[in-house]
Amino acid sequence: MNSIIAELETEQKKDKLPDVEPGDSVKVFVRIKEGNKERTQAFEGVVIKKQGSGFRKTITVRRVFQGIGVERVFPLHSPRIENIKILRKGKVRRSKLYYLRERTGKSARIREKVTPR
Repeated sequence: MNSIIAELETEQKKDKLPDVEPGDSVKVFVRIKEGNKERTQAFEGVVIKKQGSGFRKTITVRRVFQGIGVERVFPLHSPRIENIKILRKGKVRRSKLYYLRERTGKSARIREKVTPR
C-alpha cells in the first residue's frame, strides 16, 4: 500500500519550488475552474506558517482585503498551484507568525531581510 502512495507522490511532486520561509511576501498563482473555463488567479500575502515535509508540505498565506484578514492554505505540490513568486524576504525570529492576526497597520509590518551581494 505504501509503495502505491509513494509512486503517486513522486509522480506529482514538483521539482522547481522556491525556498519559501515564514515572513516572506509571496504571490501564489492558482488555477481556478469556473464552469468550463479555467483561469489563473493571484493571491498575494505574507507566509505566516510552513507545515509538513516532503510531498505534504503546505504554506499558509495571509493578506488583508478590505479590512478583513484572509488566510489560505496552499499545498505546495498541488496541481492547482501554477507558480509561486517571492516578492520580498522577511526577517523574522519565529516560525509561526500567528501574532500578525491581532495586528494592523505599522505594527503588522515585517522587516525585509537584506542579503549582502
